[in-house]
Parts: sequence; C-alpha cells; structure tokens
Amino acid sequence: MGQPGLSRTGLWLSRAMSRCILEPRPPGKRWLVVGLGNPGMPSTRHSVGMAVLGQLARRLGVAESWARDRRCAADLALASLGDAQLVLLRPRRLMNVNGRSVARAAELFGLTAEEVYLVHDELDKPLGKLALKLGGSARGHNGVRSCISCLNSNAMPRLRVGIGRPTHPDEVQAHVLGRFSPAEQELLPPLLERAADLLLDHIRERSQGPSLGP
Repeated sequence: MGQPGLSRTGLWLSRAMSRCILEPRPPGKRWLVVGLGNPGMPSTRHSVGMAVLGQLARRLGVAESWARDRRCAADLALASLGDAQLVLLRPRRLMNVNGRSVARAAELFGLTAEEVYLVHDELDKPLGKLALKLGGSARGHNGVRSCISCLNSNAMPRLRVGIGRPTHPDEVQAHVLGRFSPAEQELLPPLLERAADLLLDHIRERSQGPSLGP
C-alpha cells in the first residue's frame, strides 16, 4: 500500500529525495529555500512566504512536484538552477515552531545556516516592498525566532516581504492572520514575480563563488 497523503508522483519524488540525501552532493551548490507561514492558511498575510515559494516553484517548473516529507514535517520540491540545486520547503508546522522543520531539513540535506534562505512577512515594510537581509535578529517575527533557535544560528539570509503594519497595536494579530484585501490582491502577482527574481538572482550570484555578500 502507498503511504497516506502521497500521490504516486509524490511517493516517487519522496523516494528520489531520500536517494538524493544519501548519495554524494551534486557538483554544484545546494540551497534550502523556506517559505514561512501557517499550514492551512495559505492566503493570509502571515503566509506570504509560502506564496513566494509557490511562485518560485512555478518559475522553476516544479509546481506539480511538491511531496510531503514526514521526517521534517514539510512539503518539499527539488529544482535545478544552473549547476545549483534548490530544495524548496513549506513547513507543515505552525509558524511559532516551524524552525523544527527547517532545522531537520537542513540536517537531512547537509546544509549550514548560511545555506538556508528564509522568506517571510514583514510588518515594518508596506505591501509591495522587499528587502534581502543577511542574518541578524528575528525583529519580533516568531517564525524567524524559531528558526534561529532550532538552527542555533542567526546567519540565514532572509527575504522580507512587506505586509504593512496596522495603525493600532491591538490590530496586529488580526492583520497578520487576515487575508489580503481585494485591492492588496491586485498587487500580489507582480510582487511575487519580483520576489522570485530577487531570490534567484541572489542565489545565482552566491552559487558562482564563496562570497556571502549581497
């Protein structure tokens, strides 16, 4: 019998990923790209990192290749970018503890914190603004804080996707867990495209040499 929750294609990919982990690393560099969010809430502001990962998967031709990996409680897809290999990951754990999924995947694929990209929402930037940050503190983001704790490092590059901050502090939770308004949804397609461009350009540059510079 097949594993529950896995299609035939997904089961094949899961086995292929297992072989990939056990076999020697490919000749190019390998990167883990993580879209932070809450499972089951893909259209909310707090899960915009997952939306970026969806766009990235479409750009790389692996949108139909997501497979559940129970070892790290996440959905994974493997993609090629030149000589580099990208491991796309969407944790199935809640935001506050998704660092467990990230750390386990990094362990399975033999990656350091510097080789893990985090894509997440950013309250202190308006919707439509992007920023690539190399390491540093969590800046109040619980998902990033969980990743720092579980990886025992704050060196992960992060793509911060602005979602805007409500005027009243009491509205923050409802804001991040709420869905984008119709007006905001019109801004999302070009935003996701630019986010994918920024990620791919940065990964290509880093894949060509040892430098961690922007």
